[in-house]
Amino acid sequence: MPASSICSGIFESEFAPAWWLPSGHMQTLWPAIFRLLPRPRTSRERVELHDGDFIDIDWVPGQGGRTALILHGLEGSSGSHYARGMLAELHRRGWHAGVMHFRGCSGHLNRLPRNYHSGDTADLDFVVERLRRRRPGAPMVLMGYSLGGNVLLKWLSERGDAAPVAAAVAVSVPFQLETVTRRLASWPSRLYQWRLLSALRRKMHGKLRSRPMPVGADDVSTGRDFFSFDDRITAPLHGFADAAAYYRESSCGQYLNRIRRSTLIIHALDDPFMTPDVVPSEDALSAQVRLEISPRGGHVGFISGGTPLRPRYWLEERIPRFLEEVTCDM
Repeated sequence: MPASSICSGIFESEFAPAWWLPSGHMQTLWPAIFRLLPRPRTSRERVELHDGDFIDIDWVPGQGGRTALILHGLEGSSGSHYARGMLAELHRRGWHAGVMHFRGCSGHLNRLPRNYHSGDTADLDFVVERLRRRRPGAPMVLMGYSLGGNVLLKWLSERGDAAPVAAAVAVSVPFQLETVTRRLASWPSRLYQWRLLSALRRKMHGKLRSRPMPVGADDVSTGRDFFSFDDRITAPLHGFADAAAYYRESSCGQYLNRIRRSTLIIHALDDPFMTPDVVPSEDALSAQVRLEISPRGGHVGFISGGTPLRPRYWLEERIPRFLEEVTCDM
């Protein structure tokens, strides 16, 4: 599948933030707390993996031949606000669209001791190949948010010219994992860390109660930040020497020059999960990557519109427009 032509490089985003959500924290928190959007009616597909584990995909049917697969963020799901919104918009436009849950994120604990992590691309590769065989010749696009964006960009770099997709979009990507971890350990971003770590700990304690595990309850409970959790849990469960090795090998920022499919990356400089210095330079991008940077937007926020009663969720305008431009001749 040849790469489509896009205007690559780094560009200023056209996004204009809502005046009533001026900060990155407000852009981040508003849709997670206040957006009232019912979950689209989905059908669930369970995919059995080669190692005896499974993942679940929640699908909304489409009328056309195009398929879109969404990768959620850390401890996200098809119920996350950005996934619900994008599924509803893609369904309205006639796309066959689904959310691929990482292991253990669909509401059911996965079978194996291992979980998922920021650099784990094997499950995505397995699912994409499965979909390609199921719908041969139909254009397929991928979208990744936050951690899912890191997984997506790393996978695109690994597959290179052989990536069987037409295009991809990544939003609010943690390009340098160790830098992001340091930011999340500082105030006030520590509040996001607390919420995410609490969810990760609950899941691990659920596993400890139901099966033998190579880590103990003390390992799960004592980590006060992401670095400690990743050093005690993520790294040993997934074959890394330590947290530093995990961050070094899994960060997608170092691989962007290997991407060979039309890819849009959307990023805000006020993202409270990271600092502006994580943003890659133009010479780190391949000729197929377009990076659009906005001074405002928060982490997977990007809300515009005149009043709180009439917000516009700009990502649901920009992303489908890009994907339809890239796949219009397919």
